[in-house]
Amino acid sequence: MTDILPPTDEAAAAIHAATLTLDTHVDVPWPATPDPATQTARRVDYPKMQAGGLKGVVFIAYVPQGPLTPEGHDAAGARAEAMLRAIAATAGETPMRRRLCTTPDELEACAADGALAILLGVENGYAMGEDLSRLALWRQLGAIYLTVTHDGHNALSDAARPRADLGDAPTRHGGLSALGRAAIGEMNRVGLIVDVSHVARSAMLQAAELSRTPVVATHACCRALRDHPRNLDDAQMDALRDVGGLLQITAVPSFLKAPDADGTARATVSDYADHVDYAVCRIGIDHVGLSSDFDGGGGVQGWQDASMSGAVSAELLRRGYGPRELGLLWSGNFLRVWRATLRAAR
Repeated sequence: MTDILPPTDEAAAAIHAATLTLDTHVDVPWPATPDPATQTARRVDYPKMQAGGLKGVVFIAYVPQGPLTPEGHDAAGARAEAMLRAIAATAGETPMRRRLCTTPDELEACAADGALAILLGVENGYAMGEDLSRLALWRQLGAIYLTVTHDGHNALSDAARPRADLGDAPTRHGGLSALGRAAIGEMNRVGLIVDVSHVARSAMLQAAELSRTPVVATHACCRALRDHPRNLDDAQMDALRDVGGLLQITAVPSFLKAPDADGTARATVSDYADHVDYAVCRIGIDHVGLSSDFDGGGGVQGWQDASMSGAVSAELLRRGYGPRELGLLWSGNFLRVWRATLRAAR
């Protein structure tokens, strides 16, 4: 952060417009996909991205946790691959240009050309089942990362939030399973970023130590500010820093602050920025980023959809972050990790 007066609203808007803004985690309702032609009721669509100066989004092929059976795994894998193909197919030229980007260079070129960038991720290694070859297929389809678990233990790892309704005990593997360790090695080989959001604390620390590339929590917050099982404690944050990784602060209200008396977490952009500040102070500006988890539970007062993305930049600039720091938070740090992942794969 810099010790200067905050910019005017007009200057903040100009800085935001000049920044390569990338939201690293946005869910896609299935079987619907982002609509390239019209504004929808969802928090993210292409018109809202354009209105909010959001240059790119990692759209997620999300698979809910189900039974650990061959049939369950096959159905989950088929769903993930259908979602990847459907999201990629929304690329086009009208009414606004939309390009699928599968490398950092493609993303930067897309933003420079004024087109909206479509990036892909898979959430929940449940979709892999016990078939490591799916990881290479997902990368070939354009995916850039895999979130190892969602809620509920899968065949790869324990989750931060077990699913009692699926019969989960507090732990299944003691962190990563042997298959999960093999999966991380295969992700390193094929060029998929290892996303440790949702995984159990033990598994997160094991993944950070095991991976040959920096691991990322693409959508989480700071447990010191909000004691929630999905958030990372100081030791976990330190581990991310020590391996060159990244914590992408996310806009899920219940991750940002405790509920009020009526049980509702009424979080604001200011609460969001508090978590950014804490993470930056704890592990450094090079290891912190921004994400929304829109259409997956994200949305705070002041940043309720993609069209309002400039409010995040304005709040951070008001707190003393400069254009360089803003660029690192929105995309620069993620691009660094992504490039390291692709170098290791080569």
